[in-house]
Amino acid sequence: MSGNTGVVAAAIDNQPALWVLAVVLYGIGDTVTTLLGLHSEGVTEGGPVALFVFGQGGVPGFLLLKIGFVGTCFLVWYLVRTPGRVAIPLALAVVGAVVTCWNLFVILS
Repeated sequence: MSGNTGVVAAAIDNQPALWVLAVVLYGIGDTVTTLLGLHSEGVTEGGPVALFVFGQGGVPGFLLLKIGFVGTCFLVWYLVRTPGRVAIPLALAVVGAVVTCWNLFVILS
């Protein structure tokens, strides 16, 4: 259990770096690979919210959705002044890594 404390403390101490990862992986990585995928033969959007937004607002709507979501996450992180707020950029970075890798897998398959 004590080994985890060091990892948690390191994450808490490095929240700006986590935000950089969140923006790079979720904000940019997922967005770019999603747009590339939609231009690939036989690839469709799997997320129901993104699919709806693409249908209603196209690429500009999707970009606004991504910016709005990341911005809202940042605002919540900024307003919540507890150590647990580190979960917000950490979750975005992890989800961003997973979906970016998945998108690349789908595109390259």
